[in-house]
Amino acid sequence: MGKKEKKYYMIKEDILPESILKTAIAKEMLARGDAEDIQDAVNKLKMARSTYYKYKNGIISFFNADNLEIINISLLLEHMSGILSGVINCIASFNGNILTINQNLPLHGVAYVTLSISVEEMTISADGLINRLGELKGVRSVEVIGKS
Repeated sequence: MGKKEKKYYMIKEDILPESILKTAIAKEMLARGDAEDIQDAVNKLKMARSTYYKYKNGIISFFNADNLEIINISLLLEHMSGILSGVINCIASFNGNILTINQNLPLHGVAYVTLSISVEEMTISADGLINRLGELKGVRSVEVIGKS
């Protein structure tokens, strides 16, 4: 007799019992480093350690992009070796996290590149980053085309 296939459900947090919700929060605290260990997490949440162990394998947080700060930028780059690398290094130097890169084929010596960048931990403002990127050799134009 084979094992019964597991089913998964997506449930809004406001209908979860408190013990299951606190278990999910404890797991998130541990993943982010907001708690030193399981005991620290359950103490902070005022829950029993046994409750955490009872539910820890049954609750998985669903990724929520609502909390991300993302800018989408469009660049016009000269078709020369290393230009895109310079853009990426510039963004990384300010702790920007590139989520997506879309580059068109070069036409007439230039290529359009679209980047989605998480700016949550950046050490420079988005405007400051745009200005810095615009100063790079081989970058003809930079503009913000969206924000989430």
